[in-house]
Amino acid sequence: MYLFRVLAIVTGAALTVAPMAAQISRPGGTSSGSSIGGTTPTNGTIGASTGGISNASSGTNTPFPDSNAHPIFLSGKVVLSDGTLPSGQVLIESLCNNRRRAEAYTDSKGRFSFQLGQDREVFDDASESSAGSRPLGSRANSSMGGRQMDFQNCEIRASLAGFHSDAISLFNHQYLDNPELGTIILHRLENVEGLTISATTALAPKDARKDYEKGLEALKRNKAEEAQKDFEKSVEIYPKYAVAWFELGKIREQANHPDEARAAYGHAIEADSKYINPYERLYMLAFKDSKWQEVADGSDHVIRLNPYDFPSAYFYNAMANTRLNKIDLAEKSAREAVKLDTKGENPRANYVLGVILANKGDFAGAAECLRAYLKAAPNDPDTERIRQQLAQIEQSAQAAQTKPPAQN
Repeated sequence: MYLFRVLAIVTGAALTVAPMAAQISRPGGTSSGSSIGGTTPTNGTIGASTGGISNASSGTNTPFPDSNAHPIFLSGKVVLSDGTLPSGQVLIESLCNNRRRAEAYTDSKGRFSFQLGQDREVFDDASESSAGSRPLGSRANSSMGGRQMDFQNCEIRASLAGFHSDAISLFNHQYLDNPELGTIILHRLENVEGLTISATTALAPKDARKDYEKGLEALKRNKAEEAQKDFEKSVEIYPKYAVAWFELGKIREQANHPDEARAAYGHAIEADSKYINPYERLYMLAFKDSKWQEVADGSDHVIRLNPYDFPSAYFYNAMANTRLNKIDLAEKSAREAVKLDTKGENPRANYVLGVILANKGDFAGAAECLRAYLKAAPNDPDTERIRQQLAQIEQSAQAAQTKPPAQN
């Protein structure tokens, strides 16, 4: 019987844990977590990337360059280190003054283009919600002034699970310079079996690929039914088209047809057992239904396929094992989730670890974790209840310190 229970903020339907979810809509894949493919930590908005990075109003030492100055238009291409194109979409990120921001996704030819420093409407990540059919949501700032944005501490990189990206510095880049950045190269990481791209994509016949790309374009126009028909045509032509099955599964899931979604994800796995995205969606569906053993097994499988790029899998594994009363396994996974969250994208991992430690009698460690969570997510709607939990845990820690030693 646990003394402390995880609050509904991490067990309810609102739970999500994925990077950069609040910044950009992704029509063709998943990031490192999901609710249509990703997960999102708590921090006041729905983004795992610390709720999205807001632009400061002035100055050159702001967390992100001033959006009231001249914008910079950038474009380029992403390729793998062997010279081939990624088989799926790749997230393009900016890193300015140590703050990350999602900017765009590559197209089917590996190309990308975007305006750096613009205001951006906050949309859910496509992998996080029904936003999967929404286009990149952005609007240019209407009050562009004459100042030059300070990008001397900025660089552009690609982000794809299982790969390390080269970075392109903007140190000397001016807003009137050639927008073409050149090519960003992705290098495959070793000892990673599961990838967010599918090997079957390169083998897709021309007609199947054409229907798949039409489906992605339909998603950008919010035409989910049209996209579904395109993906269905694609997999009819090429039944081993794993990414098309995955997109079809997401559409069915968004339409509240979980059984049909599971079937599509299953076909994706049959087509390519190393394609990791459908495994993630399956354990997320199980999570919604409180099928804790399925969540534990599915997240464990994702961890074994790719132990580096899916910290959300450790998080959900910890949640499931907590529900299954496998407290040691839950602690191990929660610690890994915290360890891998180097950018503070999932503060809830600290919260769950804190509750686990409290139930194991490590009240000092538990209090430290809850304090870290409250510091990282000050706008959480359950802050007051968490503070009450923290107060209880601190009292228990103090009582443990003052308790006289047991007599032999």
